[in-house]
Amino acid sequence: MKRVESYKLKVLGLGLLLLKRLVIQAFVFIPCSLFFILVSFTVPSYRMGKLKYSGGGDWYADRTALPNLIAFCNSNLKTNFYPEESIVEVGSKELFNYPFVYMTGHGNVVFSDQEIKNLRQYLSNGGFLHIDDNYGLDKFIRPQMKKVFPELNFVELPSNHAIYNQKFKFPGGLPKIHEHDNKRPQGFALIYKGRVVCYYTFECDLGNGWEDFGTYPEDTQDTRNKALKMGANLVQYALTQ
Repeated sequence: MKRVESYKLKVLGLGLLLLKRLVIQAFVFIPCSLFFILVSFTVPSYRMGKLKYSGGGDWYADRTALPNLIAFCNSNLKTNFYPEESIVEVGSKELFNYPFVYMTGHGNVVFSDQEIKNLRQYLSNGGFLHIDDNYGLDKFIRPQMKKVFPELNFVELPSNHAIYNQKFKFPGGLPKIHEHDNKRPQGFALIYKGRVVCYYTFECDLGNGWEDFGTYPEDTQDTRNKALKMGANLVQYALTQ
């Protein structure tokens, strides 16, 4: 049984890598305008996932964030995401169906041994996880991700990193979206075999900026646009790195 399950995970992982390689080859060999037309008609639609985890933290926070980011990406990047987010559990084999998974919350996070194994398998085989601290997540998520990749540490990405230079340019690095403790925003990454498998936004709160305008009265439309553009960069980077 264990061999069968392991084989299934490998197949799912290879499928995810194949999808990403096809996207990369399309970017390289097909003119952008033609590529986006072909994507609209030939590439099967895919979904964006929100990660559901245990421990008591509010994994369901930022309820309107992902549908708005999806709409922005479909409009500006010509991606072909389903319009609604999908909820995916850390330990589920369904995780391998999502090229981009978003995680947020304020509170406690606990990964089981099986979830740790599953998440590592997903990220090692082409998956991408964006963790967005919604304030209070930091002290919980760091130890859990250390269990997933004991050999790796979060490193802050410099402002000239490719993640800030996709369709939208952020010469100063990660933009500040929502104030927490009057600290500068930081974008950290776990880099596995030369690839960013997890990007962690701290003191930024991109997800708040993706929510419906007016959800947070202090956020301006300009701030929201910055958040959506940075989110689109993450999606583009995850699909093409």
